[in-house]
Amino acid sequence: PMSYNSNRVNAKNVAISACDITKAYKLYRSPQERLIEALHPFGKQHHQKFYALNEISFDIYRGEVVGIIGQNGSGKSTLLQIICSVIQPTKGKVIINGRISALLELGAGFNPEFTGRDNVILNGAILGISRKEMLSRIRQIEDFADIGNFFDRPVKTYSSGMFVRIAFAAAIHVDPEILIIDEVLAVGDSKFQHRCYQKIHDFVEQGKTIIIVSHNTEALLRLCDRGIVIDAGKLQHIGQISEAVTHYDNLLFGTTRETVDTLKTNKTNPDKPKTGILSDDTRDVISENVYYNPHETRLGIGGGKIIDLEIIVDGESNPSEIKSHIEIVMIVKIFFEKQLDNVRFGFAILSLDGTYISGVNSEIANFPSLASDANQCLTLKLTWKSHFIGGKYFLSLGCHQVIDGEKIFLDVRRSVAMLNFSDTPRAYGFVDPEMELEIIELEKENN
Repeated sequence: PMSYNSNRVNAKNVAISACDITKAYKLYRSPQERLIEALHPFGKQHHQKFYALNEISFDIYRGEVVGIIGQNGSGKSTLLQIICSVIQPTKGKVIINGRISALLELGAGFNPEFTGRDNVILNGAILGISRKEMLSRIRQIEDFADIGNFFDRPVKTYSSGMFVRIAFAAAIHVDPEILIIDEVLAVGDSKFQHRCYQKIHDFVEQGKTIIIVSHNTEALLRLCDRGIVIDAGKLQHIGQISEAVTHYDNLLFGTTRETVDTLKTNKTNPDKPKTGILSDDTRDVISENVYYNPHETRLGIGGGKIIDLEIIVDGESNPSEIKSHIEIVMIVKIFFEKQLDNVRFGFAILSLDGTYISGVNSEIANFPSLASDANQCLTLKLTWKSHFIGGKYFLSLGCHQVIDGEKIFLDVRRSVAMLNFSDTPRAYGFVDPEMELEIIELEKENN
């Protein structure tokens, strides 16, 4: 993890500097023990200490978008509350350079008896914005929240979706220098979420500092520069967002370095020559493919592993460039280390910034599940058409097992290959809609 540097605390480019943040709570087995300890403070201790946060240090710089990732109960929300001065740390300090606007847990800071309008004005007052100034912005906030007449009703009558709409609208219209968002966007509907993300992108372009706590790692990959991983109250990793997401996935799914190494190679016979994707060769040889991305992210518990890939276009194997609007045959080999059934497969195409352009898996496509005996290979042939606009894209592959309705990831290889699609100047964005233009002449009446 990045170490804390006290010499940078007052640097102009630091927005938030946290030094040895620790938050401990006293846990008692009963109210009686709490009372006994209060009456005899120098006597026997009857509590146990629980550390929600333990000596966490980091710097966040102006203009950065930072994602904070961790499992439920890891201490993420506690950290944000300390940054926002909602609670005080047991030890350590946070230095803030700039006005903070925060969306913490749903409805935090709102008076349920007040109307939405009154709460917005109150929120501004807490941030030091005058009533007159807030009234000048109230129309923009009302339009962004888009909750109709409920804006002038008590917020205790709001649904969770209405709550987050007005909270987000209030937070972004107070000209914050630092915006903090704690998972609340997951409550809004998809249309509102899209508007929120558009606004976040606007803030990024304006050079504002943003901290986002979310379990949606794909959104974090698209939005964030760096990531902070917290687990059991301790800072586990801080670095580039892709590295942080990989670290979080390893914590979440239990993938260890030893497991990853085992997935990448077959150590029992490393010198056996490759004999083709349709052979019974069980070595992992994807790294020998011309498309292979050595910076892939890999996770999974093993048992089944993706070991080979071939792409065929117009009869050519693994062409250096893939034409647009053409049929693509993709062959993927999966090696079953043990007997498995109810295994599903999927793949996705991602843009360079991590945006999912397209993805298909067995459930969505209604494909049959896979099954195999131990030490056997299954080779899958997938046929699809390319309508991507020219450029470089990443291919992700994955297989998982479904047990009692729960997905168990066996092998997920994110961005395992980089595909180069030929240039298509007909459109911009990601997908070519193959638009045709026809000018229709109006019929003229004969006089």
